[in-house]
Amino acid sequence: MDMEKKLSSGHRAGTPLQQSHLERSLALALSRRRQASTLRNLTLPTANAIDFSSNDFLSLSNSSTLRDLYLRELAARPEFPLGSGGSRLLDGNSKYAEALEKNIAAFHGAEDGLLCNSGFDANAGLFSVLPQPGDIVVYDSYIHASVHDGMRASRAGANFAFMHNSVTDLRAVLKRCTESDQKFRSGRRSIFIAVEAIYSMDGDVAPLREIVEAVTELLPNGNGHIIVDEAHSTGVLGPQGRGLVSALGLEDKITIRLHTFGKAMACNGGESFNRHSYSSLSSLTSKRSYHSMQSVD
Repeated sequence: MDMEKKLSSGHRAGTPLQQSHLERSLALALSRRRQASTLRNLTLPTANAIDFSSNDFLSLSNSSTLRDLYLRELAARPEFPLGSGGSRLLDGNSKYAEALEKNIAAFHGAEDGLLCNSGFDANAGLFSVLPQPGDIVVYDSYIHASVHDGMRASRAGANFAFMHNSVTDLRAVLKRCTESDQKFRSGRRSIFIAVEAIYSMDGDVAPLREIVEAVTELLPNGNGHIIVDEAHSTGVLGPQGRGLVSALGLEDKITIRLHTFGKAMACNGGESFNRHSYSSLSSLTSKRSYHSMQSVD
């Protein structure tokens, strides 16, 4: 039943029902959204229609080959549990998960990797635990909501936006940060720079090479850490779909890359690629590591 109709109705099975204050408030909020044309409802795909908003970039979600590989992977491991059974820190870890992390990280030329439930969880978990007290996060103004969730939960001293894809404004923000505290100039405090490889709403690509040059120049003591969300470049850019960082050969210049499996890869989950120490910190302190997963190598 449509939520608005359900909340606005005062009857259930023909019997008058007194609405609670909460139900009346929700009905009013939904009515206001409908009048402002901002009320959204779930819909179902229309047969033979062309979907211009899908994230299934490679149409793998309908691939019979991928489906067969997935089923064969399950069949080859009859002892493999479909669920983790608990938190990974307690009894939910497995050799399969650790091997998968290493295999995917090696494919991307990274030292280590950490699996998460989704790309959203990977971003939110990472930004909530990586910045330490006194650190700063500098982010593109078009950065994804998951990064904002992480920043709100982090211990960073401050978060500053720079104009979308503007290296000039990024430089200005970084200069203000370094001028504000001698510890940033000496490298004793970190600045994290958050960008996306491809921005989903506009489809534009980050000027990553220029961003790397600016960060290296303004933070020469190695305390500028660039984090690239490759959600919309996974499977699309770079050799064998490795993403923008690999396409530009900047693997050793980027602190952390985040790849999601729920778009071009047509499955579930996400993984961050980084140095081992970052994975250890995230797995021990983040609430967003995976609970159940499966993958086809």
